Amino acid sequence: MKTFTAAGLLLMFCLLVAGAGAQEKPPFLIAASSKTLGYGPLWIAWKKGFFSQQGLNGQVILLRGTPMTVQALAADSVFIGCPTPEAVAEARERGLNLEIVGGVINGLTHAIVGGKKYKTYEELRGATLGSLSLTSGITFALRQVLKAKGLDYPKDYKLINVGGTPELFAALASGQIAAAPLAIPLNLAAEESGLNVIGWYRDVLPNYQLTLFAVKRSWAEENRPLVVRFMKAMALAMRWTYQNREAAIAFLSQEMKLKPEHARKGWEYYTNNRIWHPDADVNLEGIRVTLQILRDNSGAKGPMPAAASYVNQSYLKEALKELDTK
Repeated sequence: MKTFTAAGLLLMFCLLVAGAGAQEKPPFLIAASSKTLGYGPLWIAWKKGFFSQQGLNGQVILLRGTPMTVQALAADSVFIGCPTPEAVAEARERGLNLEIVGGVINGLTHAIVGGKKYKTYEELRGATLGSLSLTSGITFALRQVLKAKGLDYPKDYKLINVGGTPELFAALASGQIAAAPLAIPLNLAAEESGLNVIGWYRDVLPNYQLTLFAVKRSWAEENRPLVVRFMKAMALAMRWTYQNREAAIAFLSQEMKLKPEHARKGWEYYTNNRIWHPDADVNLEGIRVTLQILRDNSGAKGPMPAAASYVNQSYLKEALKELDTK
């Protein structure tokens, strides 16, 4: 799966649209930031035919991070994006009216993994930790977890931007950093290599919305049937994932290139903790917590908008009504 730049995405979109007349179904592009277990239901919806069943030529493409996703939504280069809640809020402040229509990863699956010499939170005092980004919501969440464990930033530890998850793992394994956040199932590979799980984000933040389905409001209002059909496909994909344990594990293992035992433990974690909502809905309290953490770290003043003000559940409600009345 390729990761696209803005120029490459625009060119590909133009080519797809130009060729749509010869296709039975119009191209329907969905942007994800990574091909990892958490986004697995998107690939299930695509590769298992749930998009096709709803009359959508759905295709998942990879964009480099949330800013690219927001840019693509603004330009109508993709129809559905999977940004973070804070990205939707920040886009609103800049005048881009994005709205949330469903949930992708409805919780935190990250463990704080320490190097071979680090086994407790207290041992991280004075150490250097790695992160994906110094200003992302997931890093603000890390700081929140460490604060709850008695470690204040930057007094008690340093944070450095190492890069993506592979770079974090490599830096951790080589001893360049003392600890880093790793999501399931990469934490399993880390433990197998002799690294230590110190704790879990969920112990401090049981409610958190990591990523979601977002649309540009003006486009969605003009193309409501497409959004409803997309949400029907995602609800069916989520239900299939829950109801077909062995088939889902086998698919995720092969598609995400995971060891079968890692895919199994990942499926168990995501379903047991409802990180994937069975109907692709959002976690409103999780959105509120996510936005509050961002607000606390940005120093913003005044009342915070209600989490529900960013969400339009009417598309999902219509989709579920159609599914459950058949």
